[in-house]
Amino acid sequence: MSDFSEELIRSKTEDDQEESSVFSGTGMYFPWLQKHIDTVATEGKKEKDFAQTTSACLGFIQEALLKHQWQEAAGYMHSYLQVLEDSDSHKRQAAPEIIWQLGSEILFYHPKSNTETFNTFADRMKNMGVMNYLKVSLQHALYLMHHGMLEDASRNLSRAETWRYGEKSSSQEVLINLIQAYKGLLQYYTWFKKKMELSNLDEDDYAYNTASQTMLNHSWKTSVNLCALIQTPGVWDPFVKSYVEMLEFCGDQDGAREVLTNYAYDEKFPSNPNAHVYLYNFLKREKAPREKLISVLKILYQIVPSHKLMLEFHRLLRKSGSMPSIGLDLMTLSKSRSLPAEPARGAPEHNFFTEGILLKSKQEDHRKLGLEVLFGVLDFAGCTKNITAWKYLAKYLRQTLMGNHLAWVQE
Repeated sequence: MSDFSEELIRSKTEDDQEESSVFSGTGMYFPWLQKHIDTVATEGKKEKDFAQTTSACLGFIQEALLKHQWQEAAGYMHSYLQVLEDSDSHKRQAAPEIIWQLGSEILFYHPKSNTETFNTFADRMKNMGVMNYLKVSLQHALYLMHHGMLEDASRNLSRAETWRYGEKSSSQEVLINLIQAYKGLLQYYTWFKKKMELSNLDEDDYAYNTASQTMLNHSWKTSVNLCALIQTPGVWDPFVKSYVEMLEFCGDQDGAREVLTNYAYDEKFPSNPNAHVYLYNFLKREKAPREKLISVLKILYQIVPSHKLMLEFHRLLRKSGSMPSIGLDLMTLSKSRSLPAEPARGAPEHNFFTEGILLKSKQEDHRKLGLEVLFGVLDFAGCTKNITAWKYLAKYLRQTLMGNHLAWVQE
């Protein structure tokens, strides 16, 4: 097999019609396939036979892929290409995408395939169905990235970025945004390497200032490619992380916070635990108040009770709920606020006692939730051997029972 992509896309002549029904594209003989095709050929009209043959062939390809029989799948694929001549216009239009999806999977794993073969196949498939040009280009670029051919992938994405067919549809717009974002991700990779080089330079050195300015300019160009995509509802974790890292490097903390907040809380975006993790880590770097950190992790707890951050959530709740008794709370409040000697006429009196009661209630809520979080973590099979979680539970149970909160444990 000198060029497998040729086997997938070449047209069959009348001379090799019979041979190709017996031998696969890899030269392997399948008598049971021939028997099935012979049976179909005697059952009715040509159009019906054609549809049954291609349908059967597609089934054999799918079965071979499930069993990771890549060479057998290649043989069936050679015969399946006749679907491009189907009299049914709907099947004929859908065929290029099916051929691309199946063919690219086979080429990715086939023992005799290589990048040159894959590139040839992808380039021809881009022109076989114009409606699939952007999809094929994007997946082709991902294949090149996987094989470390980053410059080739970037050129591929640049060509696809400027491609247009007819009026720009919403589906085309999303794909173009995705293509631009992956191009931005490649630019981020270059930016990140320069960032690592910058960390090795002396900040007082002239070279540091020059390199830093270059990175600022580069981050702005990269951000443009990432920005459009992350505003579209979806799960865009690697793009959001890259974008936020560059915003932080540029000193735009407000912009980074806004991006992460929208990604976590905007109802248009699907529920995504990572979005809350990114926001929490950012706020932690900013040394945000404990209450803010707790509010973020509380939502993560509702989504993934067994997340590795839950023990940290428990520690935050424990610190928040372990304040002194209500008498000391009132003293702290009175010292932290200065009241006028005589309140303004008609102004409501400030009730420290009521505020202290609310604070005490909030502390108890946090302590109770802290116990619930530990039970939630240890309730998952993957966490039952977490020694730290068991130690936390033993200590916290003792404190809870000593505090006369048996009802919390029972609940």
